[in-house]
Amino acid sequence: MTATILPENATDKTVAWTNSNNAIAIVANGKVIAISVGTATITAKAGNQTANCVITVANPLTFDEGVIINGIKWATRNVDVPGTFAAKPEDSGMFYQWNRIKAWPATGTVTGWDSSIPAGDTWDRANDPSPAGWRVPTLAEIQKLTDTNYVTYEWINNNNGLIGGKFTDKATGNSIFLPAAGCRYSDDGTLGIVGSRGYYWSSAVRYDYVNDAYTLVFDSGYAYWYGSGGRSGGQSVRAVAE
Repeated sequence: MTATILPENATDKTVAWTNSNNAIAIVANGKVIAISVGTATITAKAGNQTANCVITVANPLTFDEGVIINGIKWATRNVDVPGTFAAKPEDSGMFYQWNRIKAWPATGTVTGWDSSIPAGDTWDRANDPSPAGWRVPTLAEIQKLTDTNYVTYEWINNNNGLIGGKFTDKATGNSIFLPAAGCRYSDDGTLGIVGSRGYYWSSAVRYDYVNDAYTLVFDSGYAYWYGSGGRSGGQSVRAVAE
């Protein structure tokens, strides 16, 4: 934070910084460092004049500013355990079966896999693992993300651990990166296609294939499409703002 002293020719430009709650944040010479989630008031005092600024420290795993792509606000990170985002955009987060809130790891083997077909005509809000203010995207929203009239796609594979698809709004240049986390197969939860393909759920079922739901798919062949996957398979979730 910067405090400006007026008039400019003032002889004493000393600024004293104080904070209402050091458990939330600390301040030194205008630099504010977050400590824990909450709200605090930062005060700058020069002579007998003061200026206040209220700051809010958010939980980085539940807060995401989001990015607008073709009119839809997308989160910049995958959903991790229910109610949280992955720490970084390149992190896989967790896998989910369609319309089920139970999270499955995106690495290793799993036990207790439920291969039964999840019920429902759409993804129930009670089963949505997205953080507050976010939800599983609809099919129409996924179609907007893959609309070549407005969005470009490129496959990213570099030395920084980024392997996946980048979708960019042609008009604004805004983009999101979706990790190619692969999936878990419907029958036994076996992990597959990691690093070469991404699968991301929509909230919509596919009525002509009663065991399937629509999903966004992209791969290293610079191809992407919305298709369908078995509802009992494990896939990634990238949330949109409510």
